[in-house]
Amino acid sequence: MTSHPDVFFLPAAGGEQRLCLFHAPSSAFQGAPRGKLLYLHPFAEEMNKSRRLAALACRALAEAGHAVLQIDLRGCGDSSADFGDAGWADWQADVRLGLAELDRRVPGAPLWLWGLRAGCLLAAADWGRPVNHLFWQPMTNGKLALQQFLRLKLAAEMASGASKGLMDQMKAELAAGRPVEIAGYRLGPSLAAGLEAAKLAPAGTAGRVEWLEVSTREDATLTPVNEQAVKAWQDAGWSVQAQIVQGPGFWATSEIELAPALIARTVEALS
Repeated sequence: MTSHPDVFFLPAAGGEQRLCLFHAPSSAFQGAPRGKLLYLHPFAEEMNKSRRLAALACRALAEAGHAVLQIDLRGCGDSSADFGDAGWADWQADVRLGLAELDRRVPGAPLWLWGLRAGCLLAAADWGRPVNHLFWQPMTNGKLALQQFLRLKLAAEMASGASKGLMDQMKAELAAGRPVEIAGYRLGPSLAAGLEAAKLAPAGTAGRVEWLEVSTREDATLTPVNEQAVKAWQDAGWSVQAQIVQGPGFWATSEIELAPALIARTVEALS
């Protein structure tokens, strides 16, 4: 029988709270957990699209003997503040909060930072301690991630012919310290700047990287940009295993989609 996660609010700075879900390792595993993971969700609406798959993956990892902590970052999900008030530094502070809580609940055990899409950019930093990385569909460049998000507004305005000069206008607003509205989200200048500057570059003590992507094509391979990123991690001493498995682009589909092969490969890689 699958146990339910422990749902709680973690106190944060300024009297705020962060919603967390802790998935304890299955009672079938005696002794220390195989590992402990902090899940860092993707950006904006991609978080909602992927929440179901992430929950199923957390459950599968817990059943395989891992401890998993999910945290809604500042301004996201059911955590305090509005999305437009969050900054990249706030999210980095939330990672540290999550790590401390995971340490409290699970002393010892190999530590993994598990990111999805832009969550990988947040994970890829020097946290002052050894960490391994589980990257799901990683974005290697924050500047490109920001441009993709801004283009959502362009696509919405294109039908009315109002898209001319809109990208430059949005960038000018952000540069002037003013937020912009995109696809129902208010993007603040601090978060935009932090995302734009982020890169999926190796930092800190070298460990393991499990790099997993999905594709509906059976003959899919990593893009040249991602191959170059993998090599950079390997050159920095990290042990990197990269693989593409069968599955849809669940973070961007119109309906909620699942990728069972991604979950299965994840559990296998961490076992």
